[in-house]
Amino acid sequence: MTNRERAMNILHYQPADRFPAVHFGYWSELLEEWAGQGKISKELAESVADGNEADKELDRIIGWDFDWCRTVGPRNGLFPSFEYKVLETLPDGTQRVQNELGLIERVKPGVASIPSEDDYVLKDREAFETLYKPKMLYAPERIDLEYYKHFNETRPMDVPVGLALGSVLGDIRNMVSVVGMSYLIYDEDEELFADIVDTYAEMQYQCVKAVLETGAKFDFAHYWEDICFKNGPLLSPDIFEELCAKHYKKRNDLCRQYGIDIISLDCDGVTGKLLPTWFENGVNTMFPIEVGVWGDQFEAARGRFGKGMLGVGGMDKTAFRKDRAAVDAEIERMKRLASLGGFLPCPDHRIMPGSSFELVQYYAEEIKKIKV
Repeated sequence: MTNRERAMNILHYQPADRFPAVHFGYWSELLEEWAGQGKISKELAESVADGNEADKELDRIIGWDFDWCRTVGPRNGLFPSFEYKVLETLPDGTQRVQNELGLIERVKPGVASIPSEDDYVLKDREAFETLYKPKMLYAPERIDLEYYKHFNETRPMDVPVGLALGSVLGDIRNMVSVVGMSYLIYDEDEELFADIVDTYAEMQYQCVKAVLETGAKFDFAHYWEDICFKNGPLLSPDIFEELCAKHYKKRNDLCRQYGIDIISLDCDGVTGKLLPTWFENGVNTMFPIEVGVWGDQFEAARGRFGKGMLGVGGMDKTAFRKDRAAVDAEIERMKRLASLGGFLPCPDHRIMPGSSFELVQYYAEEIKKIKV
């Protein structure tokens, strides 16, 4: 069987010869560590990105079968984006920058984690109408029609390939910051925020529709959201339902009209309170299921929603920082989850600095021994 057949069969509760070894990429600092240890070349460490040739080469070295985040899609963000520019350099070297989304951040030298949010441009209706709305409208230039017309002839057939559906709220949260989103919803202009969500969502729907109308075929569809943190959602689940449910349903119904019935969603943090909105409106695959950091659990979601709730993830990646016994314990837990069906084991987010190269290799080798 190909890895595409294995993955799709498992997520459809069909027989497969074994589990594929699936991952979700790496922190760049980890790749630098491995290069410094002589495990991989410096050139390879600097070249890896989801699904590119360097990523595939590292898969071969480690023993992975594929990276789940192998998706393609239209230009469904701000188009054109804002110019990235440095606004100010502080005495300690920290830079205040306006990024491509119009968000003003503080970027500290030598720090690779997410920059701190400092200010934002999208504060009122004037900013929306003049600066943002023109960048949120559908235009044919967002779609590379020739690429998608020939997609079925050129796409890899040995691994699953997904259609990137965009983001109903996560991108907007990135534009206005967590603080700005909270003020707009609760204190300043809830109607404006709803208009922003509706405008952005309609553009993304039109982008997905245009891609699917070319005849391009996909194994699954995939959202990026990141609208939760370690204690739950970044906004009220009721408001999330009111603002976003209709957009998920519209986009997911379209996917199913074109034969895509696996729809996954990447949201970090503890997602349980938003799962009903996603599941009831067509999202059926949890990803990445962050058990190691936040304690998110696939069993709990399966218990709530039944066999219609699928999963990709759930392996506690912190075991890679420990020893073989810790990895063996995770493999045994994956066997138990795998027995539920409709579940693909995968480290529960990007593999982090301090992870042992040998333990990652060992896990990739052992997970392929699990019988379906």
